[in-house]
Amino acid sequence: MPEEQEQEITQALAALSRGAPEAMDRLMPMVYGELKRIAHRQLKAESSGHTLSTTAVVHEAYLRLAEQSRADWVHRGQFFALAARAMRRILIDYARQHHAERRGGRSRFALTLEELERGDAAALSIVQRADALLAVDEALEDLRRMDERMADVVECRFFGGLSEVETAEALEVSQRTVAREWQMARAWLHEALRDQPA
Repeated sequence: MPEEQEQEITQALAALSRGAPEAMDRLMPMVYGELKRIAHRQLKAESSGHTLSTTAVVHEAYLRLAEQSRADWVHRGQFFALAARAMRRILIDYARQHHAERRGGRSRFALTLEELERGDAAALSIVQRADALLAVDEALEDLRRMDERMADVVECRFFGGLSEVETAEALEVSQRTVAREWQMARAWLHEALRDQPA
């Protein structure tokens, strides 16, 4: 991203922190493409005309982020970390809805964390991977109670699709810390998910 655009984003975030909600209207055109990339990564298996489109996810994330207009915004990385969290909540809410529509029955389709991480899960719709997404979400909340930053790393990398560099920027830690915590979090989640019922 050009340095000039990064400065504009930083200025818009600073204005939001000072309580100028109209700054969100300036911010969105600058970050829209990146938000669409994040949403597209999660939704690439959904059929066209599906109720949860990339655009719908981005717009819902926008609404959720706009509600946090008084947050202490510091930089674009922090914004994208919160956007990843908002998109995670949208996907999980959608998966819960479809899980409930099956009247509590469990899907016959089980996924491993490695398949989810490699993107094999992205070849399946959210409805098909609802159980796996809900299991990851539950395990992630358990991890958050133990180590919040490690859970933030998973949220940025797995749900947000951010690179190690972007995650390090978002969380204001070194890239080395992100790499180490990502590796530890993956091992912890693998163990947590291993005993999930198929």
